[in-house]
Amino acid sequence: MPELVDRTDSFRSLRAGAQRVLPLLPLRNMVIFPGQVVTLDVGRAKSILAIQKAAGRDGLLVVATQKDADQLEPERDAIYPIGTLVQILLSRGVIALLTGLAAADGESFRVTVRGLERVRLTRIWQKPTYRAAVKLVPEAKVRAEDPECAAALLALERGVREYAQTGRPALFEGDELPEELLAHPERVADLLAARLPLSVKEKQELLEEVNIYARLVRVYEHLNREIAVARLDQRVQERVRQQMERSQRDYYLREQLRAIQQELGESEGTLPGDSEIEAYRRKINEAGLPEEAARKANQELERLSRMPLMSPEAAVIRTYLDWLISIPWQKRSEDRLDLALAREILEADHYGLEEAKRRILEFLAVRRLAGTGVSKGPILCLVGPPGVGKTSLARSIARALGRSFVRFSLGGLRDEAEIRGHRRTYVGALPGRIVQALKQAGTINPVLLLDEIDKMGMDVRGDPASALLEVLDPEQNRAFSDHYLEVPVNLSEVLFITTANYLGGIPRPLLDRLEVIEISGYTEDEKFQIGRRYLWPKQMRENGLSEDTVSLADSALRDIIRKYTREAGVRQLERQLGKLCRRIALHLVEAGPSQKKLVIGRSHLKKYLGAPLFRFGEVEGEDRVGVATGLAYTEVGGDILSIEVVVAPGMGRFVLTGKLGEVMRESAQAAHTYIRSQREALQITADFPDRMDIHIHVPEGSIPKDGPSAGITMATALASALTGRPVRRDVAMTGEITLRGRVLPVGGLKEKLLAAARAGIKTVLIPADNEKDLSLIPASVRRKLDIRLVREMHEVLAAALLPAAPATGGPEASSPAQGEEEKTGEVQPADEGQAGQGTEQKPGTKEKAAKAG
Repeated sequence: MPELVDRTDSFRSLRAGAQRVLPLLPLRNMVIFPGQVVTLDVGRAKSILAIQKAAGRDGLLVVATQKDADQLEPERDAIYPIGTLVQILLSRGVIALLTGLAAADGESFRVTVRGLERVRLTRIWQKPTYRAAVKLVPEAKVRAEDPECAAALLALERGVREYAQTGRPALFEGDELPEELLAHPERVADLLAARLPLSVKEKQELLEEVNIYARLVRVYEHLNREIAVARLDQRVQERVRQQMERSQRDYYLREQLRAIQQELGESEGTLPGDSEIEAYRRKINEAGLPEEAARKANQELERLSRMPLMSPEAAVIRTYLDWLISIPWQKRSEDRLDLALAREILEADHYGLEEAKRRILEFLAVRRLAGTGVSKGPILCLVGPPGVGKTSLARSIARALGRSFVRFSLGGLRDEAEIRGHRRTYVGALPGRIVQALKQAGTINPVLLLDEIDKMGMDVRGDPASALLEVLDPEQNRAFSDHYLEVPVNLSEVLFITTANYLGGIPRPLLDRLEVIEISGYTEDEKFQIGRRYLWPKQMRENGLSEDTVSLADSALRDIIRKYTREAGVRQLERQLGKLCRRIALHLVEAGPSQKKLVIGRSHLKKYLGAPLFRFGEVEGEDRVGVATGLAYTEVGGDILSIEVVVAPGMGRFVLTGKLGEVMRESAQAAHTYIRSQREALQITADFPDRMDIHIHVPEGSIPKDGPSAGITMATALASALTGRPVRRDVAMTGEITLRGRVLPVGGLKEKLLAAARAGIKTVLIPADNEKDLSLIPASVRRKLDIRLVREMHEVLAAALLPAAPATGGPEASSPAQGEEEKTGEVQPADEGQAGQGTEQKPGTKEKAAKAG
């Protein structure tokens, strides 16, 4: 049949440029090029019928590739429009016989075809079998002698030879392009495209390329790419082979040497690496490891001695042994038991903080009496606002005890492995932060500061707070288990100190293991002493100033504290003093040597620090209706809190705004109900509450607020708005309210009273049940404030509200109930450390600046 193809009517008409309808065979995952002979496995019914029709006529068939190989019966637009005219290379009788058998048995059969010409499918029919109207694709004829074509053929010849040298299957016999092909450039391009390992898409693009020279160039690009990939593959395989041979050779030679030494009776060899093994063995003996740790170290050392030096596992074992040896198992620093010297160091570093200092001196006294028999150290938690000296106090404690000091922050920690370490199965595994701190300290009994313990997180990688339960439990940390070391580590001699701004952020099981020492905000006198003794000399040294060139008057320092800072700690004070020193340094340099010593007084502050940031000793604003001042306890200390109430005609709606928490909303509802119950006594109009809308707002709406201690403040603001009686602007209050008007105790009173004193408040109303806490308030604060104890809500209203008649609204215009009373003591911080009233705030609330009513 091949010799008859030129004489068929269909082929002659196609050569003449006519269009013919021929059977169509869709191909999956393959492309057939002109001149290529391919054997096909045919199994689809329509494909069998197409071959049967073609074999029954002149043996001509059109093949075209499917765009999606998974489709059994592709649609017209799912077949590429450029295909190949092929000729079936079997006799009609055999084809008919095979087709009949396949049709009868439902099996596939093979048929061999040869590609003839590129054709374009102008139309496709799908029933009863695939047929296509096709026309030959005209090609621009080129001659092998053309310069461009000759250069492309020469490059392809070289490429075929290079490809054969890469070890890939040869493209042609003899690894050369056959001579007879060089006279037909189009056949060279098609046969190379067919035989190169290209994707179906790339082959289809070459089939659709009608410019023969462009086709040669693209085939050459693909050939070069395959050569580069093959060479890279050769290099990788050669590298792997050499590495395997070297490892096997080293192992074989080491085993031979070991066997020879055994025959000679030499137990201690001199193999490469044996000196390393002996060095590790000596270090293990000198490190004083506990029995279990020493046994584990020797097991790993024995494994290392049997491994090739370059084995990846050997590097892991070396790192593990290095960590095991570097832990100071038996190294400890002797505690400095001189109480007088320890007290002197603590006093020299910090002013105040008496409770924390007393606890450290107690620890030293117990160690002095009991000796080394008592090794268990306290686990302290210093709780207070930022800037009060918690971290620096821990450093001073270590200096007073004569111990090493290590600090690491837990803020934002979310991975349990940071505490317990990673298991050695992970690449780059390391021990946890606790073991790393021991190595850094160099002793087994350092002072270890766990900073910001209230700011840990939790996610899918575990809960670090749960991992700390074992670390901070004196009954369990004698045998702390690190996942990396896999041996117990004794942490009972470590003095753990943790710091937090807010007790509510510490999980209850962890808090139960801590000895809490609350550090409240500083009073003005304490800030003055800290500024004079520590901060001003420090800033002078850091900015190159001396007492011979500048001095700061006491009045100026107090003005800086009062008018340029408003904080619980002293960080802002230190920044302002640093700013002052920098401005003075600039002035001295500009003035030159003729400048005399500067004495900074009050009048100089505006020049160097600018206008005051705060007003001190002045009651802000005026007596207003519906505005009451409350006291709040936040993570950064105490603060004042204004509560505003507006009453308007309406339908009895009650609106609360200001990002209030659930407890604070319930407290507002209780205040509203109490005022309703006292409508007649307060002489409130009959429109209340059904024809009045009430809106309670707490300013600074972006800051979350919660807690019940704003109850009496909201009730006072409500009563003022409904009766038209202004609230005294110099009165602040805190306390929880009940439906019957009782005033219940709250927490955080020391911080609240400090905030009231800073803000210039004159009178503070507190629950009578908080009288027990007054002994902890500094005398300087008690002298500034008129602290009144109240039990019922009517006492609060009598002290806070002015008469309804228009009045100037000062304390001198108040009723007799608002006159001066005997000033009482102070309030201690809440044990719970919650906002307003410790137990009411949700323990998970950790917003940095969250205010409590």
